[in-house]
Amino acid sequence: MKFSEILEKLGDAAASSSFSFNKDNDPEITGLAAVDEATSGTLSYIEGARFASMVSKTSASALILPLDETLQTQAQERGIVWIATKEPRLLFAKIIVLFYQPWRPTPEIHPTAVIHPTAKIGNQVYLGPHVVIQQGAEIGNDVCVHANVVIYPDAKIGDRTTLHANCTIHERTRIGADCVIHSGAVIGAEGFGFVPSSTGWVKMEQSGYTVLEDGVEVGCNSAIDRPAVGETRVGRNTKIDNMVQIGHGCQIGAGCALAGHVGMAGGVTLGNGVILAGQVGIANQVKIGDRAIASAKTGIHNDVAPGEIVSGSPAISHKQYLKVSAILTRLPEMYQVLKQLQRKFNNGND
Repeated sequence: MKFSEILEKLGDAAASSSFSFNKDNDPEITGLAAVDEATSGTLSYIEGARFASMVSKTSASALILPLDETLQTQAQERGIVWIATKEPRLLFAKIIVLFYQPWRPTPEIHPTAVIHPTAKIGNQVYLGPHVVIQQGAEIGNDVCVHANVVIYPDAKIGDRTTLHANCTIHERTRIGADCVIHSGAVIGAEGFGFVPSSTGWVKMEQSGYTVLEDGVEVGCNSAIDRPAVGETRVGRNTKIDNMVQIGHGCQIGAGCALAGHVGMAGGVTLGNGVILAGQVGIANQVKIGDRAIASAKTGIHNDVAPGEIVSGSPAISHKQYLKVSAILTRLPEMYQVLKQLQRKFNNGND
């Protein structure tokens, strides 16, 4: 489509931005690309100083730029049409939707699907090959359930939610509207509950509920466990990456983001807007405040205050962690200096 058509379809998102093109320079945009891989006919974006130099090198026909007049002038001099906005990456995400929509099958119930007579199925639902829906389960309207998904008794799935192939939804699970559960994820399986006794481990049955509020997305091969009592809850619009473990009884706020390999022990509480980078580990019963951030591989054993940024294991403030890291690279040199001082001290006492 023409660049001008893209601007038109963006509506208000483009209206609040500035742009540069005219009828003599309104290129046909055939696709999207990273700025360092862009070719003629593609649109890309520049975000921040790291890629600013690419404006003079890229082969893209159109760019989304930050509010930087120097970059805008460079693009114009090269004949590249552009749109400038405060958040280039966000606008790029909106443009991707104009070129790509995830595949969604036409509503139907595949003949190999197994549906218990007591299950309730909404309107315009797709149930793929070998789907199993057990007694008392409820499926809302416009739900898409891909092949080999198993939905246990008494599970409830909200409207317009998508369950991708081979995920499993256990009993006492409540999934809201507009959620996405990716392949291999397991929602509501038994939490890790065992009580030590004189004769060995005694299993504590997990009789609670697992609740995913509206707009939650769960990545491939992640697990969200059911508690012994009460509920494990994931707040509205929280996004969970692949291979994340959320223990029984955790309470996760709205709008959080959990990157791959995050592991949360039982009873952890996250406030709203918390960001956990890859491989963050959180100990049992820890509380993390609203909008706190933990960088990759952080090990959190104590509560984290709202808005705090932590790093390292055990976790410390990110500013302190940067100072420690700078010193760490100098430890061999500092050790040699220490040895020399010890020798001088010992010789002085002889």
